[in-house]
Amino acid sequence: MSTPDDRPFREDLPLAADGCGDSCGCAHEGDDAVECGLDPALAALLAGQGLDPVQVEDIAHVALSEDLDGGVDVTSVATVPADAVATGDFTAREAGTVAGLQIAEAVLSVIATEEFTVERHVEDGDRVEAGQKLLSVTTTTRELLTGERSALNLLCRLSGIATATRAWADTLEGTGARVRDTRKTTAGLRALEKYAVRCGGGVNHRMSLSDAALVKDNHVVAAGGVAAAFTAVREAFPELPIEVEADTLEQVREVLDAGADLILLDNFTPARTAEAVELVAGRALLESSGRLTLGNARAYAETGVDFLAVGALTHSAPILDIGLDLREADL
Repeated sequence: MSTPDDRPFREDLPLAADGCGDSCGCAHEGDDAVECGLDPALAALLAGQGLDPVQVEDIAHVALSEDLDGGVDVTSVATVPADAVATGDFTAREAGTVAGLQIAEAVLSVIATEEFTVERHVEDGDRVEAGQKLLSVTTTTRELLTGERSALNLLCRLSGIATATRAWADTLEGTGARVRDTRKTTAGLRALEKYAVRCGGGVNHRMSLSDAALVKDNHVVAAGGVAAAFTAVREAFPELPIEVEADTLEQVREVLDAGADLILLDNFTPARTAEAVELVAGRALLESSGRLTLGNARAYAETGVDFLAVGALTHSAPILDIGLDLREADL
């Protein structure tokens, strides 16, 4: 996750028409840090969800800037009076698990220049049914329509990940194994996508290349052996947890004797996985990877492994269909 010191600032991103306020999220010359321009209560909610409010605000600006491309929403400007106000309901079109409601809220709040109120009907991580209202937003109609797609793109994407993860978590329930994500995420959205995994009942693997080590087959080739690779990482970064990928039971023995914290069993069958569990006997955590489907997930989990690594949670999850419906004006 970026820090205030290394986070890039884009001066061309859309800001409120009346300029920056006291809590502006812009980076100003001489500032020691980048402050969050979101409503403090919303920022606190995001932080409580394990998200960086400034990063969420940055993503909102990028999404809106991409959609406006330096201009205006020509359709909404032409068809909607500037002073019109509307309430829009984010509504599930299908059943699933929701994630990213406050992120969608942040997107709309970034573009709103006048009245902006929300009514929250459900929380991230809740299972929802088709037709269920998730979030209601009241603001100027033009701004609501301008921010609609950017907000929905994120909300549908994250809810799709949460829904896919929930299916795996439900399948593993009662086994002691947990479904875990990978780094196969969308550039710039990793923190949000991994948050969605948590909303679906999964757990996160490392967030970056620097917070934990994962010795894979190419590292083994480069280092001259699996034990040699593990030892090299342990000596260079003694404070970090180290996971080592093993393709055979012999490699499992090698890295276990070397002191690995976690062993990734790559493309093992359930039967071979059970052998590895017996061999390790609790001396290291075990993670299954490859060959995994919802159909065989429980068979792997019941061998006694601790995690199932599923890259598809983030790289292949379909969106959850969610729409924004403007309420009809009272006559």
